[in-house]
Amino acid sequence: MIKYFLISNDSIALKLGMLHLGKGTNTIGAVFIVDPMSKVRLIMYYPQEVGRNIDEVVRSVKALQVADKQGPVSAGWPNNELIGDGIIIPPATNIEDSKKRPSEYDCYDWWFCHKPLEK
Repeated sequence: MIKYFLISNDSIALKLGMLHLGKGTNTIGAVFIVDPMSKVRLIMYYPQEVGRNIDEVVRSVKALQVADKQGPVSAGWPNNELIGDGIIIPPATNIEDSKKRPSEYDCYDWWFCHKPLEK
């Protein structure tokens, strides 16, 4: 069972940036994604005039899980227009590694390389 928490304490909400001071005590919708080690990994703020995008919340959780196991994902993952659901390979840190990269990965340049997602 997954537990969800709602913050209703104004002092905590203020510290988390969830109160819009120009609108009194109206809150800003916020999503905090916290990993199993209790580390805040992502925060999304939504003004009250804009609804949350649950698909984006789910995509973000999946992307963080994949990134933790396989490496960074791209913008728009898993439907990135260039690399689909591929994993980004961090840039080379020396000339020797930058020369080897095109034979090891799919690359657009010496620094932008990717590999397929392990399923």
